[in-house]
Amino acid sequence: MTDQITLRRPDDWHLHLRDGAMLAAVLPETTRHFARAIIMPNLVPPVVTSADAIAYKSRIMAALPDGTDFTPLMTLYLTEETDADDVAAAHASGLISAVKLYPAGATTNSASGVSDFDKVRGVLERMAEIDLPLCVHGEVTDADIDIFDREAVFIDRVLDPIRRKTPGLRVIMEHITTADGVDYVQSADRDLAATITTHHLIINRNHILVGGIKPHYYCLPVAKRESHRLALRAAATSGDTRFFLGTDSAPHTDANKLSACGCAGCFTATNTMPILVHVFEEEGALDRLEGFTSLHGPAFYRLPVNETTITLTKCAPSPTPEKLITNEGDVTIFDPGFDLLWQVTS
Repeated sequence: MTDQITLRRPDDWHLHLRDGAMLAAVLPETTRHFARAIIMPNLVPPVVTSADAIAYKSRIMAALPDGTDFTPLMTLYLTEETDADDVAAAHASGLISAVKLYPAGATTNSASGVSDFDKVRGVLERMAEIDLPLCVHGEVTDADIDIFDREAVFIDRVLDPIRRKTPGLRVIMEHITTADGVDYVQSADRDLAATITTHHLIINRNHILVGGIKPHYYCLPVAKRESHRLALRAAATSGDTRFFLGTDSAPHTDANKLSACGCAGCFTATNTMPILVHVFEEEGALDRLEGFTSLHGPAFYRLPVNETTITLTKCAPSPTPEKLITNEGDVTIFDPGFDLLWQVTS
């Protein structure tokens, strides 16, 4: 019976750090366990140009705790006015690792996203030429499409046409939530991967709605049926190199989560690794955890794996910490609904 596991230090391939006081509070929760993270650009205003990315990276580096070994992997927010030359220059300099596509209105701070995908075709073609990955929030926002169907419709209407028209474009479907997403990734023989979040491995839509609305489980893309959650668990624990960890850890203050129009997002940076060991142990797949957290992502992004390690040890049951205290207000830490038996010990 395994009671200790050592992994190459993991990376987070989808992370929200926000800015200002919130950035200063949440950054140590990631750097404690993770070596690198793909940083989401949906600030207000968004990180659209290379100059924006330079400034944001500088603020992240200034907020790092002393002695921290952490590399923020910057992204640019794709708009219909994005300059392909600026993107190419940012990539050539090593400043950015990807460009992020938000359909306009799909999620938090996505108003500047794309409505007319023909207007970004030139940028996508340049990205294919220079081998720069595209990170995709994969949902349509049409009012006539049910929120639980947005991902499947996006694949058919938007993503598959983009990939067919832009051969060679490497795409990461971020935070997939459906069996449709799993199947689509598995149908591709190259240039397509997907991140899976911690919370979508734990919750389905019943967790949000049954017995009263649970705002701290509300996220976008919204959690789906139990059959979809099980498909995600099967993909994450399969050893398939096309699936890897992207927490989509997204801090909001309790005041913003509990308002009449509550914000979408689950804050999981603090306890992701203990939760994942629990999931992979349940699935009899502890030998595949390192691939999901530490190997598959670097391979797709064509980066070296981390040389340092972390160790998790099975301990007496302990409750999940409830709150992260910030100067903007309390942030509720994701509650998986069970005591954590594993802790990062070194």
